[in-house]
Order: sequence, then structure tokens, then C-alpha cells
Amino acid sequence: MVPFSFAGRALHALSEGALYWPARRALIVADLHLEKASWFAKGGQMLPPYDSIATLSALAALIARTQARELWCLGDSFHDSAGCERLPAAARATLTALTGSLRWVWITGNHDAAMIDHCGGEIVAEAEVDGLMLRHEAEPIEMRPELSGHFHPKLRVRLRGRQVARRCFVATERKLILPAFGALTGGLDAHHPEIVRAVGRRAEALVALEDRLLRFPIAA
Repeated sequence: MVPFSFAGRALHALSEGALYWPARRALIVADLHLEKASWFAKGGQMLPPYDSIATLSALAALIARTQARELWCLGDSFHDSAGCERLPAAARATLTALTGSLRWVWITGNHDAAMIDHCGGEIVAEAEVDGLMLRHEAEPIEMRPELSGHFHPKLRVRLRGRQVARRCFVATERKLILPAFGALTGGLDAHHPEIVRAVGRRAEALVALEDRLLRFPIAA
């Protein structure tokens, strides 16, 4: 975990693409997209059906490592609103055990706006937590400090003659977009105009390593 400051709050960026908020002992993740593979399978595109258990296992490891007491999911936690109903038995058991072990809040996104409680936790459209707005998609006119997801930002750079892509956070003074945490998620280039439109100018891409945070300016 790498400590950094956002809007006067001490946060930790994790290389797995999550945030840890020590003052609340809270983990914050975005875009799990659980049951994405089974959603594609319904349309005849067969993918290995292990994305949910892989994502939940990684999340369980972070909860154990940080001893978090809260977990906030910033939307698109399921690839569609019926995703929780399709969870395999092992994944459902893992998720139910996790939601029962700490305060768990689902913030709805565009993929799972109509989700209902099948696996525990609270469901809200957005939340204000100790002065930080938590929502799925960044609101350009929001003046309060804001955490969001939605865009799955990735930084693409050329290194030794080849292109390397790493998931990243996108940050300004008042906005922080988290990368997608899910095991089966793509990514949008951090320099994409839609990301710049959402956060404004003077943004940085933050790549969290185990022991340091790399910062790259994003061109407007």
C-alpha cells in the first residue's frame, strides 16, 4: 500500500487497483463486473466461467490483509442487474460470507442500476462519506471531492520499444477515478477525451506499485 493525500484525506493506493482509507478502515473498489462471462455466454460467446470467483478471491485477500471494517463498491459490481442470481454456488457462498463479515455498500452503476439484494449488503445510488462523494460515474459539475469508477482507466506507455498497459487511478485536486478491480474487465486509455471531460484539466494518472506511486501527467 502506498500512502498519498486526496482532498485532505490520507488514503492508500493498492497495486491491485483498490483504495484503503485508514481513518475509516474502509476498502473502496470499482467495477467488479461479476458474472460478465455468464452474461456473454447467454449470447453464445463462451468464456471461462471463473471471473467471479477470481475477483471475489482477490477481494477477500485484500479484506484479510487490511482488516477492513467497511467495503464500498463504486458501481457496475455485476455486469448486469441479474448477475447475482447467476453466481455459481462457490462464488455465492464466498460473497455472502464477505458481506456478512463487514459493512458492505453497493453503489449502483449503469450496468447494475436495477440490482436487488440477493447476497447481502446495502444498495444505494451514491453516498457522501465524511465529506467525500462516492458514486459510479464522475459528475463534471460536482464541486465536492469525489471518488468514482466507470471508465476502467489504464495508462499505456512505450517501454523499451513495446507498449505496456497498467491499470491506473486518474486524479485531480477534487476527483479520483478508480481502475476496474474485476478479473474480466478491459480498460480505457487514461488520456481518452471522455476521461478528461469527466475530471477536467490538470489530471494525473497514478500507477500504484507495491512500494511507490508513479505519477504521469494527462494531456488535456
